[in-house]
Amino acid sequence: MNDARNRTVRLARRPVGLPGRDTWAIADEPVPVPQEGEVLVEVKAISLDPAMRGWLDEGKSYIPPVGLGEVMRAAGAGVVLQSRDPRWKPGDTVMGGLGVQKLACVRGRDLEPIDIAIAPFERWLGVLGVPGMTAWFGLFEVGALKDGETVVVSAAAGAVGGLVVQLAKSRGCQVVGIAGGPDKCRLVVEQFGADACIDYKSQDVRAGVSAALPGGVDVYFDNVGGEILEAMLTLLRRRARVVICGAVSGYNDFANIRGPRNYLNLLIQRARMEGFVVFDYAARYPEARAEIARGLADGAIRALEDVRDGIDTFPDVLPLLYSGGNFGKLVLRP
Repeated sequence: MNDARNRTVRLARRPVGLPGRDTWAIADEPVPVPQEGEVLVEVKAISLDPAMRGWLDEGKSYIPPVGLGEVMRAAGAGVVLQSRDPRWKPGDTVMGGLGVQKLACVRGRDLEPIDIAIAPFERWLGVLGVPGMTAWFGLFEVGALKDGETVVVSAAAGAVGGLVVQLAKSRGCQVVGIAGGPDKCRLVVEQFGADACIDYKSQDVRAGVSAALPGGVDVYFDNVGGEILEAMLTLLRRRARVVICGAVSGYNDFANIRGPRNYLNLLIQRARMEGFVVFDYAARYPEARAEIARGLADGAIRALEDVRDGIDTFPDVLPLLYSGGNFGKLVLRP
């Protein structure tokens, strides 16, 4: 172990709006000592996800909020240094809820093995991790995608959206992405294979999608909520499905989130809109991961990670998720 101390990021106060530096307390702490059933992991990569903003607020949700004074919750991947769980030994590579810190002491039963010969640590937090599982189960289980349908994906240059685009194309679908800025739109078309991408910063989203898919939309995979969700509801085909994955446009102002005014089009089109939490599918992750791994191996799926360095940069890097400042899966290397 190279570090005599453990660098941690803890929640110092609950933010109003976008988290700032005063939201966090960053400090060097004693190295944790694993107890019976626990494992000490050197964290090699930390996953930064839009859902983190919701974990900072008190109130009812699908997961309890991060407590004041607690290490910030985050998925991570790393190497076992010490183990008091017979399932793990020093040198094993694992992933799990490691938090935003350099050294994590966690229960061995909460870890999964990973093979860095297949993919680097960062990729196990992206297309092979929770974002990949979110894309796969959201599209195929909640969205009930059928071969050859029309699909629209918001935040299509992001960790989840980019994979949704590729999975839908693998089923012969016509796919339109929505992203912010020409560079991201080029990425969505040229790297992820979308048939078109609408730049919500400079184009009328409803008009752009309508021109690209004049027959309407069978599946809308929503990562942003707000005005874009409202626009997409007007373009649904009969028996369409709207997958509510996230609402990043409103994460920093929950009090003023506005529901879509034209939701009655769901009735007119006999469509449905359904939210989901990927953890409900945990028992089936191997099924999705196997297909994604095959796609990576044969080149059918492209992975993109936006890797930043340094625990101390966390307060500055996290807000990129809400300003559109990242390309692909945002990962922090401690």
